[in-house]
Amino acid sequence: MSISPGTRFGSFEIVEPIGSGGMGEVYRARDTTLGRDVAIKVLPASFSNDAMRVARFEQEARTLAALNQANIAHIYGLERSAGSTGIVMELVDGETLVDKLAQGPVPVDEALRVATQLADALEAAHERAIVHRDLKPANIKIKPDGTVKVLDFGIAKALDPRFLTGPGPAALTTPAMTEAGFIVGTAAYMSPEQARGKFVDQRTDIWAFGCVLYEMLTAKPAFLGEDVTSTLARVLETPAKLDALPSGVPPAVRRTLELCLEKDARKRIADMRDVRLALTGTFAVTTPAAPSRARALPSAVAAAAAAALLKIAAW
Repeated sequence: MSISPGTRFGSFEIVEPIGSGGMGEVYRARDTTLGRDVAIKVLPASFSNDAMRVARFEQEARTLAALNQANIAHIYGLERSAGSTGIVMELVDGETLVDKLAQGPVPVDEALRVATQLADALEAAHERAIVHRDLKPANIKIKPDGTVKVLDFGIAKALDPRFLTGPGPAALTTPAMTEAGFIVGTAAYMSPEQARGKFVDQRTDIWAFGCVLYEMLTAKPAFLGEDVTSTLARVLETPAKLDALPSGVPPAVRRTLELCLEKDARKRIADMRDVRLALTGTFAVTTPAAPSRARALPSAVAAAAAAALLKIAAW
């Protein structure tokens, strides 16, 4: 059930609907107390009596509240009105990456600027033991000033720190419906282990990041099939067509993308920090010997990668 413009939701006045999905309806609203526009994500009325859905929705609020990073949409609080619960969030103006991709491939320099900000956001989430699990162009907004914002941690999973590659705080409570064996996410951006319903960690986000970067550079999804079944089959069995990448992609970035899209999670880059540093030319990455984290190449190779990406590193 949609909320009509002009309706009061606690101390907020609904202005217009923005979008909807499986876990909520999103509205632009006016904060009548502070005099600012916000986004409110409201749990659909059909789920209001479903204890598991409500718990998952409130978990999203706690997840977002734990993330304070410039490239992640901020949460302002929870609001309850007439039996409904809403998450009050930063209103992010601008186009989604889907809108941008409708115009064709993103120029290499611009794609890498966007990718570097995505890497910053995911690195911050992973440091808080949180995996997004549904990174895709529809969940990425680009503000008019070029700032990238990652949206919708609605199916984010808090990890047991024992499975992280680096130190992190105690894991947040995870609703049962997001445990291993229950497939969540968007087929074209799922990692192979996610598609199989297996345990996922930060390497699943690194795979999705690779899918998003590939799509920015080619304007085509890396693994899209005719339907969900064929898409998942491609995710599991078909290598990404890296020869479709434009010639202007630096070799170090091409290699980084190849390792992000490694189907065997044990061979994939294991740390978002390494991806970020590789994109900015600080060092190149190689296949990790163990799933702990990727390693830097010798200094001579790192220097060559830095030289190839000098312009990118200067942002």
